[in-house]
Amino acid sequence: MGERVVLGGVAARLGCAVAVCGVLLAGCTSGGEGPRGPAAGTTAQGAVSASPSPTAVVDIDPAKLPTTAAEAAALVRDVLAQPSAFGPDTVRRSPYESDPRRWAVLGDDCAWEQRALPKDVLASLTRHYEVPAGGGRGPLTLSAVVTVHRTAEQADWENAEVLEEMLRCPSQLLRPGEVLTDLTDVPSALGDSGNGYADDTLTETGAYTSDRLGGPHPYVWEQTRIGPFTVAVSAKGAKGWSRTDLFDRLRDPHTRMRSGLRRAIERDDVPAGTGSPSASGSTVTKGSRR
Repeated sequence: MGERVVLGGVAARLGCAVAVCGVLLAGCTSGGEGPRGPAAGTTAQGAVSASPSPTAVVDIDPAKLPTTAAEAAALVRDVLAQPSAFGPDTVRRSPYESDPRRWAVLGDDCAWEQRALPKDVLASLTRHYEVPAGGGRGPLTLSAVVTVHRTAEQADWENAEVLEEMLRCPSQLLRPGEVLTDLTDVPSALGDSGNGYADDTLTETGAYTSDRLGGPHPYVWEQTRIGPFTVAVSAKGAKGWSRTDLFDRLRDPHTRMRSGLRRAIERDDVPAGTGSPSASGSTVTKGSRR
């Protein structure tokens, strides 16, 4: 997940890390699959130094927030997109759902692995989809993930880990035979760059290469944070798919999941508003990579 380079939200704690990213053409990168906790063997110190200051794009009703792992998992399943949200030609991949008691962590060796959820996370679930090969195109791999933290501050720190991942691992192994490279993150706080629909957003792009599909092919991950929740979608390209194609596939399911989440947690007397992603499609959200 990522950090904001404007005042407020995660941006307030970038400190020296922002300066480092500025040297790198203002780009910050990350990799991996699904939401991530603190990178193995590391802490959120040094590059990330100040306390997070989550904003409040949604007037959340505390009584509607899940307090147990079972309640969180049920809410996540209600919010997560169905295959049809990505287009009528999208089908389930196998396995379709991840274990909601585990999430992805980037290890010291820059390889992603599944580990038990930390205590600050109630649930994290990823769904996997695919647009089958056809019409001269290879198969498009898609995913969506929703994570429920106990507090907004903890969700904000989840996003902050992206900076450390970028500095540690410019190349990241998703699984044997699948690699992400040339990763660049574009973050946005509430009110910045047209973001009126989430407390924090992040768009990540890069290159995906696999033994099966070759490459490099375009890769996109978009993630938003709303209160203690993070909502993300991702796409790994193949022959015949452009980066614009990937953004187009991710736009609707990402918007629908944000809207569903807001309806589930917002006070009843507050009209629901989903905000609208930028016309370019490069607005924010990051989901499961594997």
